[in-house]
Amino acid sequence: MLVLAYVRNLEIHSACEAFKRAQDYGFKLSLNSCNPLLSTLVKENETGEMEYVYKEMIKRRIQPNLITFNIFINGLCKAGKLNKAEDVIEDIKAWGFSPNIVTYNTLIDGHYKKGSAGKMYRADAILKEMLANKICPNEITFNTLIGGFCKDENVSAAKKAFEEMQRQGLKPNLVTYNSLINGLSNNGKLDEAIALWDKMVGLGLKPNIVTYNALINGFCKKKMRKEARKLFGDITKQDLVPNAITFNTLIDAFCKDGMMEEGFALRNSMLDEGIFPNVSTYNCLIAGLCRNQNVRAAKELLNEMENHGLKADIVTYNILIDGWCKDNESSKAEKLLGEMLSVGVKPNHVTYNTLMDGYCTEGNLKAALKVRTRMEKEGKRANVVTYNVLIKGFCKTGKLEDANRLLNEMLEKGLNPNRTTYDIVRVEMLEKGFIPDIEGHLYNISSMS
Repeated sequence: MLVLAYVRNLEIHSACEAFKRAQDYGFKLSLNSCNPLLSTLVKENETGEMEYVYKEMIKRRIQPNLITFNIFINGLCKAGKLNKAEDVIEDIKAWGFSPNIVTYNTLIDGHYKKGSAGKMYRADAILKEMLANKICPNEITFNTLIGGFCKDENVSAAKKAFEEMQRQGLKPNLVTYNSLINGLSNNGKLDEAIALWDKMVGLGLKPNIVTYNALINGFCKKKMRKEARKLFGDITKQDLVPNAITFNTLIDAFCKDGMMEEGFALRNSMLDEGIFPNVSTYNCLIAGLCRNQNVRAAKELLNEMENHGLKADIVTYNILIDGWCKDNESSKAEKLLGEMLSVGVKPNHVTYNTLMDGYCTEGNLKAALKVRTRMEKEGKRANVVTYNVLIKGFCKTGKLEDANRLLNEMLEKGLNPNRTTYDIVRVEMLEKGFIPDIEGHLYNISSMS
């Protein structure tokens, strides 16, 4: 009872201590105390403690039930431990239970939210296992699958899941349509997205702000700004309120087309509507100014953003570093590298590779190599993009032997050349009469020509 009392009062640390002490004093805890403790640890993202409690329950022979296993699977999925979560299915069977719809939906949701790109095939395999075990998927199952496939840019698989859902006698709801409209819009299939919108409305489902945002995004991707603005105007007529995503989508579209005045006007409209611009809003505007080669104004916008209590993220800094580099001001870009570290934003490969490319474009190979050394000291190994940037930089300054040495170094490290590597070798080496000497590497140079 003490563990449960602590859990109810959200005193998680005390609850865990009481759980540990119970064993010392020979008390056998009930499932009524252990399941709520597990559930709270999942909510608080205390993965280590959750795993400890689960293992101890089994060790102490506190008989779990299916709810115990489902809670544990959910916690592992939230932590991205998807393989471990799937292994719990064997525990369920070993204790004489059968996985239910909640078990499978939780696993599918885990692959959707935490799986790496292209890993939705595992979620599809889980659906097949469900059907083989005669467990009927529900709307949540299909909505999760459709959302996951769309996130993976696999719209054809999402459409198949949509059809299967209806074959199973389930009615798609607003969540289903929103996911699919968003997936189609993102993939440039705007006509299909509009047709789905019309079908949805015909079935009596009213579009919400998520639906509008998805279609506005589709129009913006096709540079159909007039249609996007018209749809934006319809939002309030439907008693809906635009949100930050609505404005950011439009601001980004105008900024990408160099229409900065319209972008800033929309930012002002946001404020008039009582919607505060967020980091994404500023990133769109900063990127637009950088594209217009107005990096100084972009830097001022960074200061304004910080004055409003917003913290610049890695995207903000990468945009500004790219802006300075394209302006042939790589030394100013490098100062930003120091600034971002001082405010606790960690540079990534894009940051370092962009800066190296800037120095290489200026012909300052020494500075580019120093950036690479700095990157490796920060624990980031050079990747294919790093080598492509440096190889091209050395080729452009006529240092083909040095470029050849870098090519060999890249291959020795087990990095596979990509299309860009082959193009650099073909254009910067082969077409200039230089045949690279690739020592001991089974690469067919003639295939690059």
